[in-house]
Amino acid sequence: MATVAKVVVDVPTMQTNQPYDYAIPADMVDQAVPGVRVVVSFGKGTREVMGVIVATTDQQDFDGELKPVLRVLDDHPILDAELLALSRWLADDTFAFWITCLQAMLPSALHADTKWLANGAKTVGSRGHVATEDFIVPLLAPDEYTTLAEQQRRNATRRIKLLTALAQWAASHDEPRLHAVVGPDSFDRATVTAGAKQGWLRIESREFYRRPYAQLDAQARTQPLTPTPQQQRALDALIPAITAEQDRTFLLEGVTGSGKTEVYLQAIAATLARGRNALMLIPEIALTPQMVRNVKGRFGADVAVLHSALSDGERFDEWRRIERGEARVVVGARSAAFAPLTNIGLLIMDEEHETSYKQDDAPRYHARDVLQWRGAYNHAPVLLGSATPSLESRARAAKGVYTYLLMPERANQRPLPPVQVVDMRSAQLDSASGDFSTVLLNALRTRLDRHEQSVLMLNRRGFSSFVMCRECGYVAKCPNCDISLTLHLDSHTLRCHYCGHEEAVPTVCPSCGSRRIRYYGTGTEKVEQTLHQILPEARVLRMDVDTTRRKGGHAKILKAFGQHQADILLGTQMIAKGLDFPDVTLVGVINADTSLGLPDFRASERTFQLLTQVSGRAGRADKAGAVIVQTYNPDHYAIQLARHHDYERFFVTEMGIRHRSGYPPYYFTFKLTVSHPEDRLAAKAIYQLAAELKQSLSDQAVMLGPTRGAIARLKRRYYYQIVIKYKKEPQLHETLERLLTTTQVGSRNVFQIAFDREPLSFV
Repeated sequence: MATVAKVVVDVPTMQTNQPYDYAIPADMVDQAVPGVRVVVSFGKGTREVMGVIVATTDQQDFDGELKPVLRVLDDHPILDAELLALSRWLADDTFAFWITCLQAMLPSALHADTKWLANGAKTVGSRGHVATEDFIVPLLAPDEYTTLAEQQRRNATRRIKLLTALAQWAASHDEPRLHAVVGPDSFDRATVTAGAKQGWLRIESREFYRRPYAQLDAQARTQPLTPTPQQQRALDALIPAITAEQDRTFLLEGVTGSGKTEVYLQAIAATLARGRNALMLIPEIALTPQMVRNVKGRFGADVAVLHSALSDGERFDEWRRIERGEARVVVGARSAAFAPLTNIGLLIMDEEHETSYKQDDAPRYHARDVLQWRGAYNHAPVLLGSATPSLESRARAAKGVYTYLLMPERANQRPLPPVQVVDMRSAQLDSASGDFSTVLLNALRTRLDRHEQSVLMLNRRGFSSFVMCRECGYVAKCPNCDISLTLHLDSHTLRCHYCGHEEAVPTVCPSCGSRRIRYYGTGTEKVEQTLHQILPEARVLRMDVDTTRRKGGHAKILKAFGQHQADILLGTQMIAKGLDFPDVTLVGVINADTSLGLPDFRASERTFQLLTQVSGRAGRADKAGAVIVQTYNPDHYAIQLARHHDYERFFVTEMGIRHRSGYPPYYFTFKLTVSHPEDRLAAKAIYQLAAELKQSLSDQAVMLGPTRGAIARLKRRYYYQIVIKYKKEPQLHETLERLLTTTQVGSRNVFQIAFDREPLSFV
């Protein structure tokens, strides 16, 4: 019987990044097992912290007397052997603290909550709570209630009414919810409480789930469609791997509208038929309502949903449904990769090229890597799907590392929409704003006349990019970040999209006192205002971060658009993917150059992907679609190849450029970032790191930098970075681990060091 618990404590520093030995009290032996959360005393004094038991043993490594486990917070392991092993691998792979990885796997309701007691002491527990509801349970037979009712005084009307109701509930074996029967038209709480004291009934508290999509569970189930020949070929390759429980990765490249979702659904059905479970990731919260509707429409209450737009209680309850085995299919965004699903037979990543699958802060994991780890652990295939796969995935498919599946035609046999590129350098523009070419305006008017719908994309929210004084050139900048503030007309404020700083719009230049303050650039707010001016009859819905902040904001806007409550859906890139509306016949891209101008080697790839994805929103049903792309770089290969929906030629072209310039997928990359409130100290630290790295890197490795960050100052911190490009560096991992240890000791001097394997951006 194990007497020692190995506990990873909730103290995220390099010095504590290891399991600590604690004695398991005799009365906790059955509860203190790997995977449960515990409260332990850590360090000097009586400081209580939460931790996770990662192993138990009979032998202690610590020479002194062990402190005991104080409390066990779970009645069973909330992290099974798979997730504990995954957490250890994740910490090693991403250079993150082990406790940070364990916390990333748990809903916030299971994170530590520290409370101060009245006597000044501190106690640690969970943030979340189980939702409960009171029920009335009849304790007697129906005839006994009838007899009791006859024995009551004639004026005891409330008691008689309650006893009569109890007789009916007992006869029908009904146990009603307390809140449903207590009210002005039924019983008061005092009468029910008195009945409980008389032994007539019991008020029983029962747990219930906060279900975010409960209304979809009752809808009629959809039936599988007859696969098209290309869908059948994909399924014929995938289902044998599911049946044979093969750890293989498939790349499904299918044009927009080719029916990838139906392939996903039929593959999931085949997995469930084998008695195994399925996990499916989607990139954006905005895509969730339609995809959830599709998956729940096929599998009903067997589906659990996890994403950040849910309340803490909803996420906690969906997580518990999965952990208890009450849901067999999980659909969710990036963090759903850690869902406590067991017996996994299939893992799917839709829109696998999306950058939102990479976590920005520690642990800096890519969800694709997590799925592939879990696929290997469970002997299950991983299916990556996209109309525009990332170059890395497409290159692996070309080498045979991934099994390549191709669906080059739309499921309804309709052609992909024609794309017209408008050269904004010579185009005739609207007089109101200069944002719309007459070509795009005329196309919008035509759709309004036909009562068809349009989608307009502008990849910038807010009213304008910046505010500038025409007299002296002053630009309003964020006091915390090295970036200009964005005007938001709805709140009449200037806002930083990085740190959230907000201030009033100046009427007088703070620098020279001039009143010649003007707004420059274009944002979704400004475009919406322009549309109301030049197309007053058009009903416009705007979908960006500002309009979807409230819970259910995405679903509300998409539902309204789907019900034809608007003619034009205007939005940022969140509208480019996954939306399927049969009456959308026009897609307009107001400025295709937004991402092309970034100092990033993936800028062309992202521009091509975005244009191809948003173009696919047009003409998805019986009506013909069209796409109009406004650009100041009409001859750029990314725009021209997106115009012809030619992913394969783009892949070959971009791979040639990457090969000549030495970038992924021809090289692996690693980024180290140092930040500090003082510019001088941040610069000194990055140069010290560079010197240490050079000593251990081979001549084949390429070090870019040290350089300032693309945004040199962010949230009152100065940033510097190093990027390492390499093909094979056996000493790199060991060197980085050593640097992580030494630099984190200095973290008390407010340095922050970030390690990022395969960063998606160098800026």
